[in-house]
Amino acid sequence: MSEQTQTEAGTPREARMWASACHLIPLAGLLFNGIGFVLGPLIIWLIKREDHPFIDEQGKEALNFQITMFIAAMISIPLMFVLIGFVLLLVVLVVDVVLAIIAAIKANEGESYRYPFAIRLIQ
Repeated sequence: MSEQTQTEAGTPREARMWASACHLIPLAGLLFNGIGFVLGPLIIWLIKREDHPFIDEQGKEALNFQITMFIAAMISIPLMFVLIGFVLLLVVLVVDVVLAIIAAIKANEGESYRYPFAIRLIQ
C-alpha cells in the first residue's frame, strides 16, 4: 500500500479519519442541537464498525465517553439549585471538549485512545 493510505502503525487513512470523526462530531452536536453529541458517534459507529477494527474500537470509546458526559451533565442540572451545578456543568463541558480533541488527534495519528474516566457501557 502507498504511504498516503497506510500509516506506519498499519491503520489505513480512511479508518483514522472515521475514528477521528467519532471523537469530533460530538462537539458539533454540543453546539447545534444538544443531542448530537451521542447520536453522532452512535451513527458513525453503527455504519462503519465493520469496516475496520480501529473504527469499531474508537467509536465505542467515543460513545462511552459521551454517555458518561451526558450522565455528568444530568447530575449537575439538579445541583444548580445549590449553585455547585453551574461550576460542575462548566467543568463537564470543558473536559468534554478538551478530551475529545485529544482523542481525535490521537485517532488521526493511528493511536488508540482511552478516555481516562469513561464508563464502559458498550463493550
